[in-house]
Amino acid sequence: MLVRQVTMKIFWLMVLIIFYKELFLHGIISAHASTITKVINIGAVLSFETNIGKVAKVAIEAAIKDVNSDSTTLVGTKLNVAMQDSNQSGILAIAEALKYMEGETVAIIGPQDSVTAHVVCHVSNELQVPLLSFSASDPTLSSLQFPYFVRTGQSDLYQMAAITELIDYYGWREVIAIYGDDEHGRNGVAALGDKLAAKRCKITFKAPLRAVATKDEITDLLIKVALTESRILVVHTSASWGLELFHIAQYLGMVGSGYVWIATDWLSTAMDTNSLLSQDIMEDIQGVLSLRMHTPDSVLRRRFVSRWKNLTNGEKSNGPIGLNTYGLYAYDTVWLLAYALESFFRQGGNISFSKDSRLLEVRGGKLHLDAMNIFDGGNLLLRSIFEVNMTGLSGSIKYNSDGDLMDPAYELINVIGTGYKRIGYWSNHSGLSVVPLEAVSRKQPNFSSSNQRLYSVIWPGQTTQKPRGWVFPNSGRHLRIGVPRRVSFREFVSVIGTDTITGFCIDVFTAALNLLPYAVPYKFIPFGDGHNNPSGTELVRLITAGVYDAAVGDIAIITNRTRMVDFTQPYIASGLVVVAPVWKLNSNAWAFLRPFSPLMWGVIVVFFLAVGAIVWTLEHRQNDDFRGPPKRQVVTVLWFSFSTTFFAHRENIVSSLGRLVIIVWLFVVFIIKSNYTASLTSILTVQQLSSPIKGIDGLKSSNDPIGYQQGSFARNYLVDELNIDESRLVPFNSADEYAKALKDGPHKGGVAAVVDDRAYIELFLSTRCEFSIVGQEFTKNGWGFAFPRDSPLAVDMSTAILKLSENGDLQRIHDKWLLRSACTLQGAKLEVDRLQLNSFRGLFLLCGLASMAALFIYLIQTLRQFSRHHPEDIESGQSSRSTRIQTFLSFVDEKEVKSRSKRRNIERTPNRKDEGRLSNASSN
Repeated sequence: MLVRQVTMKIFWLMVLIIFYKELFLHGIISAHASTITKVINIGAVLSFETNIGKVAKVAIEAAIKDVNSDSTTLVGTKLNVAMQDSNQSGILAIAEALKYMEGETVAIIGPQDSVTAHVVCHVSNELQVPLLSFSASDPTLSSLQFPYFVRTGQSDLYQMAAITELIDYYGWREVIAIYGDDEHGRNGVAALGDKLAAKRCKITFKAPLRAVATKDEITDLLIKVALTESRILVVHTSASWGLELFHIAQYLGMVGSGYVWIATDWLSTAMDTNSLLSQDIMEDIQGVLSLRMHTPDSVLRRRFVSRWKNLTNGEKSNGPIGLNTYGLYAYDTVWLLAYALESFFRQGGNISFSKDSRLLEVRGGKLHLDAMNIFDGGNLLLRSIFEVNMTGLSGSIKYNSDGDLMDPAYELINVIGTGYKRIGYWSNHSGLSVVPLEAVSRKQPNFSSSNQRLYSVIWPGQTTQKPRGWVFPNSGRHLRIGVPRRVSFREFVSVIGTDTITGFCIDVFTAALNLLPYAVPYKFIPFGDGHNNPSGTELVRLITAGVYDAAVGDIAIITNRTRMVDFTQPYIASGLVVVAPVWKLNSNAWAFLRPFSPLMWGVIVVFFLAVGAIVWTLEHRQNDDFRGPPKRQVVTVLWFSFSTTFFAHRENIVSSLGRLVIIVWLFVVFIIKSNYTASLTSILTVQQLSSPIKGIDGLKSSNDPIGYQQGSFARNYLVDELNIDESRLVPFNSADEYAKALKDGPHKGGVAAVVDDRAYIELFLSTRCEFSIVGQEFTKNGWGFAFPRDSPLAVDMSTAILKLSENGDLQRIHDKWLLRSACTLQGAKLEVDRLQLNSFRGLFLLCGLASMAALFIYLIQTLRQFSRHHPEDIESGQSSRSTRIQTFLSFVDEKEVKSRSKRRNIERTPNRKDEGRLSNASSN
């Protein structure tokens, strides 16, 4: 019996052991234990001697202490952080991060720099251990390639957007980037280039430096920068050699007037961390602009700032350690992880690890890669991190769909004296502003230029005037300016010998240069063979090819050229015109007929007769002036019609409809007479010129040959825009060739007309009176100086040209070169076009409608009277149609007696037959 009892106890004990084992394997007991007694291991990789690392170390230790002492977070669970110093060594940082992977580490805070993060991220992806970095700001770390990388600070993508807005705010277009030649520097500058391109700005020179650059390397690089054109310098590096760079720049005279230095947040971090920077260092960075991650003022932040001095009392350093923004983000990173772990456990997460089968295959090596473990709950913890929504020392912490913190914002600071001045803020919601992000309305983003505002800046050189942002490169090289070697119209540009170039365009250019506040070394280089006028488009194209730095001459500003280069303000207005032979138009005996075209005269005569006939019809039954024998009535109609021309008609108009017609007609006569008088006066008093070509439209419709100037854009315009056959176009190289071809005409091997710029034609016509511009100018453009795209010199030259125009110098230069003795026929005008019917069509239409309406109303009234007086002719069908028509015409011809009609209405009886008898009697 005793043996049986012992056997049963052993059996039940074995069952409990097996059941307990199964429960443990399935995580039921393990999950419960982890929420009560488990210590969670966290790793941290920092560089304790850097500005970021020494602050972050203190902040992380304080955060761990606060989390573990908080009774509401991770109850019964402690966070254990093991921090390792990478000593600013990339290989040590990587080795320390890999060492954490060997233990049961659920997350790693760091790495501190982007270079190390790029390597460790690959291991983190394999072992599913989240990396939470508050300082690795490389934008490419947020890509899909690194899903286990969590950025708890701000990305450089937003910092570069803030710098771009700052550059665009001041109107600069070209930037020089100085950066460390590593992933952090290259990718940050690439982001800056993309942002600048969206604002039509660009990085004109990239100046990379090694991460451990020497003084000589920095000096050589800055000398190259000083020889470039731009004076806007963006420094994106670390404080390890950033301050040394400014010291050397100060020695080279590059931190003075005219320069703009913009440092990324490494400079503000150095100033915040080392509150007692030496006077020499502060002198080197006077006037520099820098950025700082914006953290809103809050109760939590103020409390932590007040604790900071006590937290750093035990730290060994050369001086007191200041609190920078990276310290705030490092503190919040610990709390972010704590909240994520709390959510992880609520969702049934379990702290467990397993081996990677692929790493087991390399067992036995000295690297001990097989010792690294996969965190089984890494994916759930990662999701929990991105779902956290908390408020920390750095403000609201919430992630967007791209894995970046929402509402990024930066402060813009200006180094002045022994400190700095905040000149404004930038956020991706409102752009540049003097109001912090938390005070800006969040309803609708507003990036309009009127809302972008910053406080005044004291620039390098202790000046408040905004620097121009560029200078001519101090390389000893002159500006290469292409000048067309013209054959004709050399008053505009004339190349004499090999080094003497004169002309209107050259004088305007040199006068504009003299107004610039800086010297421009330049050298004119003739373009062309000297036998044919060169193509202006080809000259412009050579600027884009780098052959010339600019082009000066008679270069028209047209569409296809503006796509290649930037032009200055036009210094002379021009456009294509048509010039053709003209001759004097002498007066003759029939000159009085010239104001109107033959069709117009015909329509006027027809309307005179028609209006007279209509008025006679309307007045015939009532007005004795329009009655009598047929011959007299015809004379009356003719006399009345033509006497209205002089408003001398003697006949009275008694009917309302007749008065309506005559009022409209007299208005028409008044307009016609006024236009005839004005046109005839011009014909008889002003000398007239006549030409068979009336303008570009007539030239298009004909098949005659057309001349143009060799090298001019007129050829392409005529062919491409007006679809004129190329076989009709004849090129010329001189004004004499123009004159000969125009005199010969199309029938003797010449041309019917020449199409060219107005500026050339006006000079051509100043001494050749037998030709003239016909028709209107059919293009509008001007001449300008050409520069490469986005060249700041083009803007300054445009301003100088406007000043020349305002002070009268431009007109004086014009008179010097282009004013010639006036032609004897300058006061003559081309033949005035005859007034056509189309100009008076509306007037005649109005008169015709009024006359037809009056005639129609009169006809209706007459038919009604006829129906009352002759009802038997209408009702009975016995009489023939011709008889009824004759009766009606007789009725219309007789004079109307109104009193009879009234008497008929009084004597009207109810009997229809009596009415008919009375009507017949009255008619008889």
